[in-house]
Amino acid sequence: MASLSAMSRSLLPPPSSPLSNASRGRVLRFSSRNGVVRCSADRQLLFNRIAPVYDNLNDVLSLGQHRVWKRMCLSWSGAKRGDRVLDLCCGSGDLAFLLSQTVGPHGQVFALDFSCEQLSIASARRDLLWKGCYKNIEWIEGDALNIPFVDNYFDAITMGYGLRNLLDKQKALQEIFRVLKPGSRVSVLDFNKSTSSLVSQIQELMIDNVVVPVASTYGLSKEYEYLKASIAEFLTGRELEKLARDVGFSNCKHYEIAGGLMGNLVARSICETNVPAHVVFDPGKPIM
Repeated sequence: MASLSAMSRSLLPPPSSPLSNASRGRVLRFSSRNGVVRCSADRQLLFNRIAPVYDNLNDVLSLGQHRVWKRMCLSWSGAKRGDRVLDLCCGSGDLAFLLSQTVGPHGQVFALDFSCEQLSIASARRDLLWKGCYKNIEWIEGDALNIPFVDNYFDAITMGYGLRNLLDKQKALQEIFRVLKPGSRVSVLDFNKSTSSLVSQIQELMIDNVVVPVASTYGLSKEYEYLKASIAEFLTGRELEKLARDVGFSNCKHYEIAGGLMGNLVARSICETNVPAHVVFDPGKPIM
């Protein structure tokens, strides 16, 4: 956190902000967190450590294919011109930048992550890769298990390589369901926990013989060894579909991509005509 102290500033939301009242003063853009982010502390430190080389490693390890997968994730989200969208676990901002170009200057992009270092890199990348539409992006350091926005607020939500790293995946999907407008979609890209023993073996061989050795050239072998265990502890496509249905989503579909090495969950929030899209959070009631 100290590395951001010089550039940190409290940006408390004004009274008209969509940030929920219960979260005001706790989730700040580029400033220290006053609340507890419910995630693995060592995982949070891991993403802070790998932030400076994260983009380079993604390009090398996937041969640039991660950019194709992220465009697929974006397409499945249904985001369109003028939409208000959220990118959860935004990392260094790849999906947020794609969303920004999609929704255009009259849309809004909120990009949330628990890693202050990743957000710092994302902000620097915006300045470096500047396009006029990128000014519609807001970077937020916060908790994906306690999303600091009012109910029924977003037209689309994306998450790239984040759900697998959250302690409570059901709670994460409940929060996504809460802030997503009825009839809108969430698109979640991540490693696939395949039910095929062959694909699983290939995945493990690639991690052991490609990912970790390449990461070791950056001095990050231990940081990337966690991948195999995190995939083993993750949910299969069918389990993700069931979990999404259990929290209230409809039309849940998990797509295997990259030969089954990656997967993308797409789920639609139930469209209820009797629930207005402008429902406002009641500060007298808990968010959960």
